[in-house]
Amino acid sequence: MNAAIRTTSFAVTVLILSLVLAACGGSESSQGSSEPLTVYSGRSQALVEGLVERFEEQADFPVNLRYGKDAQLVNALREEGEQSDADLFWANTTGALGTASETGMLTSLPDSIMRRPASYAPEGNQWVPVTARFRVLAYNTNAVDSTELPSSVWELRNAEQFEGRIGWTPAYSSFQDFLTAMRSKYGPDSTRTWLRQMQQLNPESYTSNTPMILDLADGELDVALTNHYYVQRLKHGGGEGEYEGGEEEEEREEEKKGESQQPDAPVATHHFETGDAGNLALVTGAGVLQASRQQKKALRFLSFLLSKEAQQFAAQQVNEYPVTRSAGTLPDRFLPVDQAMRLSPQFDYEKLRNMDPTLSLMREEGLL
Repeated sequence: MNAAIRTTSFAVTVLILSLVLAACGGSESSQGSSEPLTVYSGRSQALVEGLVERFEEQADFPVNLRYGKDAQLVNALREEGEQSDADLFWANTTGALGTASETGMLTSLPDSIMRRPASYAPEGNQWVPVTARFRVLAYNTNAVDSTELPSSVWELRNAEQFEGRIGWTPAYSSFQDFLTAMRSKYGPDSTRTWLRQMQQLNPESYTSNTPMILDLADGELDVALTNHYYVQRLKHGGGEGEYEGGEEEEEREEEKKGESQQPDAPVATHHFETGDAGNLALVTGAGVLQASRQQKKALRFLSFLLSKEAQQFAAQQVNEYPVTRSAGTLPDRFLPVDQAMRLSPQFDYEKLRNMDPTLSLMREEGLL
């Protein structure tokens, strides 16, 4: 066989082997840096897409996104199993992350990731906090003297001056998270007593927080149990951090919120005493899927979510608090990060996955 024939045969062999390897896939290193990272997100497009654009500017691979509510995504991951394309689960609630962790979907994260948040880290190392929201008592500044507000959410049940003038959202997930934390930390009997005494004050029930805060601004209510960012959004604008539905539905929701912005609204935020259940931090977070074939890329994206750039973007875009002390300067309307972190009670956030006893208690008390 002459040299030309030998060279041609070698080239053909190499080409065939290359095609076979490409068809078979292979490890993360063999797939090439351009293979997209797939993120399953319970966070909203208003937050996620802006961050992904910034990440892709500095990364050498694209990011594919699949949106859904946390429960929908957890169910999808269960059904897909090891065949899932998902590399990272970015959730709106720690309950969903706890479920994913408990069922073996998530892999352990390195210390280089876990030591970056200053608080709220789970006992296991399978997901990391990304941002935090806080439960608060919002109040109408024209009707209420802030010095007369209770120092604890437990004392609110005795505030007879607010009878018929309190708003709350029993059917909303963040209220149910708050109640689950109360039940887990203080027991079902104490939680049941609090609910019963609160109901004696004839609170107004709302299906979501935005109309409740608008009624508070209009003087229909004096106080309302809510999340801090609803007050921020009313006065300063910003998007919703939680994924709420399809793209068109999310766009309509953002338009409505923009139209309802009232910079001079007579609404302010009251924080209870440090460690009170009424200050519960509602933590968002993310974890890398055990079945991911691109865990290095997922860790790189996770590291970006904890960067100063991403943490500040979340604060400015959806009014959520950073979880890292390196986040830098925040808008003046925010509490300092260290102060905000001390507000919430010490709590194992993965316990928020145990929602069923809370829902049963609420049904027994006629709230659902």
